[in-house]
Amino acid sequence: MSAPLELCCLLWANPGLTDDLARYEDTVLALVADHHGTVVSRAIGGGADGTPHEVQLFRFRDQAALDAYLADPRRSLLASERDHVVARTELFPVRLHG
Repeated sequence: MSAPLELCCLLWANPGLTDDLARYEDTVLALVADHHGTVVSRAIGGGADGTPHEVQLFRFRDQAALDAYLADPRRSLLASERDHVVARTELFPVRLHG
């Protein structure tokens, strides 16, 4: 089995849609556990001066688990909602402590 995959996701909402972004994320983050993943932390920001509206930390069992989450048909059905509310996303590997 591969080593766990730890990730940070930064999200920016389209103008005026920060509450909609949070609701969308509430829905898709509920699917993470179905794919051997954990939302370690979720922080909501104000987006001031270009900072992200959300910062999320994840841990997945391995790359295959992340790929399965990203390809989940329930998540795919929400693609148009995501395109509407999310202006920008950055996802990158991190090493979590604690």
